[in-house]
Amino acid sequence: MLLAVDVGNSQTVIGVFNGSDMANHWRISTDPDRTPDELALMFGGLMSFEDLSFSRNVHGVIVSSVVPAVTEMLRVMTHKYFHFAPVIVGPGTRTGMALAVENPREVGADRLVNALAAYEEFGGPGIVVDFGTATSFDVYSGRGEFLGGAIAPGVATSLRALSLRGAQLPRIELATPKTPVGRSTIEAMRSGAVYGFAGTVDRIVEEICGELAAAPTVVATGGLAPSILGACRTVTRHDPWLTLKGLRIVWDRNVP
Repeated sequence: MLLAVDVGNSQTVIGVFNGSDMANHWRISTDPDRTPDELALMFGGLMSFEDLSFSRNVHGVIVSSVVPAVTEMLRVMTHKYFHFAPVIVGPGTRTGMALAVENPREVGADRLVNALAAYEEFGGPGIVVDFGTATSFDVYSGRGEFLGGAIAPGVATSLRALSLRGAQLPRIELATPKTPVGRSTIEAMRSGAVYGFAGTVDRIVEEICGELAAAPTVVATGGLAPSILGACRTVTRHDPWLTLKGLRIVWDRNVP
């Protein structure tokens, strides 16, 4: 089986594939202080709940990461427990997707993998909206070229900043508000977050559409997407495991 790991700033998403089929997936918090042994223990424990063996069933590991410290720990873990090197998505990794940007080395691995997965599944042109620590918009052409995009603050990131800088504003959990007109501070903050960010997404998507030759498929992914999507008008697809699917595609193109 293939172990695919997508390390974001806030959360890490893990999936195991049997061929092209995803056998299972999990989402954990990202912690740069975890050791290789702790990562192995955590991954092995998650797999054991599904009667999968970490030591016997895994034949390959692929990683997309925006946290260098965790990338290195995963590299060490793979060498120690499996005795082979993981595929780390980055410059030089074969994806089959041309990067039509000023500096290809700046493109985050997760953004490229998202665009690749969406293009393979839905065709192009398209936009992937990834709701994470940042809200990223990854744009690809009808020919499967990565064109760039936009990066906006993340929903949860903005809410944390608001509570830190606003002396009387509490830290809240993101949830769909009962009404746009909040009748308490918490409901008002939720309304501002959900409808404000939905409006941001719709406006950015509309502006990007003006740059494309045809109407794009707009795909949402990321852990915070479900809280915002109900208020968005421009998103047409939702795939919470898009990045993992892209990692599986990259694996197939790099490992015989």
